[in-house]
Amino acid sequence: MTLTSKLQRLTALRPLSPESVASLVAAWDVRMVYESNSIEGNSLTLRETELVLSKGVTVSGKPLKDHLEAVNLAKAWEQVKALAQPGAALTERDLLDLHEILLIRIQDEANGRYRTYAVRVAGSNHVPPNAIKVPDLMDALFTEMESLSDPVEKAAKLHHGIASIHPFADGNGRTARLAMNFVLLAAGYPPISIPTTPREAYYNALESADSGDFKTFQAFLETELHKELDHYLAALEPSTSFLNTEN
Repeated sequence: MTLTSKLQRLTALRPLSPESVASLVAAWDVRMVYESNSIEGNSLTLRETELVLSKGVTVSGKPLKDHLEAVNLAKAWEQVKALAQPGAALTERDLLDLHEILLIRIQDEANGRYRTYAVRVAGSNHVPPNAIKVPDLMDALFTEMESLSDPVEKAAKLHHGIASIHPFADGNGRTARLAMNFVLLAAGYPPISIPTTPREAYYNALESADSGDFKTFQAFLETELHKELDHYLAALEPSTSFLNTEN
């Protein structure tokens, strides 16, 4: 079953009652914060992330930075959900605002600002462009987004574009995933959370896109989107099986 077919089935279930999705969304939000931070090296477990977000507690032995990353990402995600109304378009200003939230009390001198110096991507052969080129490259990326009609392609290209340009001193991966999910939400799709288990496959797909093979990266994200749609549809319409993830 195609992504479009699954989206149509999900759309047919709308409007969804708050009661039917409250626990589903709450659990997903915690998982996304945990997984998106974990990919970047955050040491909090899923349970610890839930405690930090729901109880406001700090976990003994864990760095303050890890706690702040969880709280900040959760706040940035709430901002995405508030802004990503049907048909909405993410602006460059929106992106900078989301990045500012991500790095509050972590790197205040750099939050919400493009980098002004060279950076390297750990574990990757990709060399991000010179900092002087970043503003123009980001402007070109957002201009390209205006010409794309397929939301899944747009989400994938925006994610890859941000990751490739690496416009920020820190938080590029988390910002890219927030931007990707903004596009998906505005188009009616559920958001994607990249599990920690296929982290290597995720980075390999990104590197393929860096080398000109964008289809591999988009296919990776489409597979994850199939899983998210299956999860939502199974929870909201348990009598129907949506296990076919073929395109």
